[in-house]
Amino acid sequence: MEENRKITVQLPEDLLQRAQHATGKGITETIRQGLQLVSRRLAYQELRRMRGKVKFSIDLDQLREDRR
Repeated sequence: MEENRKITVQLPEDLLQRAQHATGKGITETIRQGLQLVSRRLAYQELRRMRGKVKFSIDLDQLREDRR
């Protein structure tokens, strides 16, 4: 089971309201979702850096045949 930590955070009220409006959730879930997005940023940056450097052995024309 994941251990939780209770914290106190000072946030601009309008920022919190906009974030809650965007998520449609309460304060805790909104903060949790924001922190998850921040923690994923590094992985996204690393994937973008790899763009065009990975060679695939898949024939795109062959993959597209099932769409016809």
